[in-house]
Order: sequence, then C-alpha cells, then structure tokens
Amino acid sequence: MQIYLNGEEKQIPDTLDMAGLIELLDLTGERIAVEVNEALVPRSTFGGHCLRERDRIEIIQAVGGG
Repeated sequence: MQIYLNGEEKQIPDTLDMAGLIELLDLTGERIAVEVNEALVPRSTFGGHCLRERDRIEIIQAVGGG
C-alpha cells in the first residue's frame, strides 16, 4: 500500500501496523513521536494501529543534547 511518510511517498506491505512500520524503519526502542493524519498515536497503541492506504504519517525523533 502507499503511504506518505514525513511528506514522501512510500510503499509498504498491506498488512503492516504501526509497530511493524517502526520496526521496518529500524526505530524500535528509539524516542519518537508519531502522528497519523494529524492525530497523535500513543506508543502503547502502535501494535493495534492499522495503517491504511494514503495515510499521512509523521515520525519525529527526539534528539538529546546539552
């Protein structure tokens, strides 16, 4: 299926959920915030959050520093 990830078109498997997308992107365990179609998706719901054709997903990675 086609989604938009951080503004760019991306093809992903049809049955992928948010947890699977995070794993596919090698972001498991990272400090991230995820928004789908302008709605925040809590980390606790990644495994049950099904992705749909043409979803607009924004993933922001927290960067520490001082």
